[in-house]
Amino acid sequence: MHVVPGAVFDVAVDIRKSSPTFGKWVSLELTEDNHREFWIPAGSAHSYVALSDTGDFLYNTTDYYASEHERDIVWNDQVIGIQWLVEGDPVLLAKGLHSTSLAEAEHFA
Repeated sequence: MHVVPGAVFDVAVDIRKSSPTFGKWVSLELTEDNHREFWIPAGSAHSYVALSDTGDFLYNTTDYYASEHERDIVWNDQVIGIQWLVEGDPVLLAKGLHSTSLAEAEHFA
């Protein structure tokens, strides 16, 4: 995925219980100027925060979107410890208001 136009701080978290990097996160700043792309593998949670007034994504996916498989992990889970590039509490999408912790979420194998 990449961003045109705008800027976002994009994060992926390994949620595969059997993985040695379970619960670890990686991030990348995607902007219209740096042209970076971020590949997020299956078994990863994904979130982002807009760093600009706009931020449009272009996605490439390996399958069709299936909302019945979507799960939400709270953005500030203390176990994961993502260092977001924002101060204070961000504005969340409605679905983000009902998220669970990583410990409570369903995981991939």
